[in-house]
Amino acid sequence: MSMDFNLYVNDIVRQAREDMEQAGYEQLQTPEEVEEALSRKGTTLVMINSVCGCAGGVARPAAAHAIHYDKRPDHLVTVFAGQDREATAKARSYFTDYPPSSPSFALLKDGKICTMVERHEIEGHDPMSVVNKLQQYFDQYCEEV
Repeated sequence: MSMDFNLYVNDIVRQAREDMEQAGYEQLQTPEEVEEALSRKGTTLVMINSVCGCAGGVARPAAAHAIHYDKRPDHLVTVFAGQDREATAKARSYFTDYPPSSPSFALLKDGKICTMVERHEIEGHDPMSVVNKLQQYFDQYCEEV
């Protein structure tokens, strides 16, 4: 039995994108979309998506659940590392002083980085610990909804 690897990966990517869209995140697939989204006033949570296990098992569930909170970012966006390379590179250009990391979360205010939750804070952790970390940052940087 042979398996077409590209079909397999494309199915995983499609599902990962759908997970984020269903959670309310806007897909950014070009550098221009990233620039437009990250120049908005207010707070923006950027989820750097990926196909790794910790993205599917921890980061995406945390992204979906963290936003059900009294305080949350004004804008929710996502870029897909390894898929939308130019968009991801553009987003990472805003994350000064942080190395590339995926999956990860970046919280920006008026286009300036406030903080990040990096891969090492996601991989090996449970979704609720990431939710709690994100919500602590929402308390610090976001307004009540």
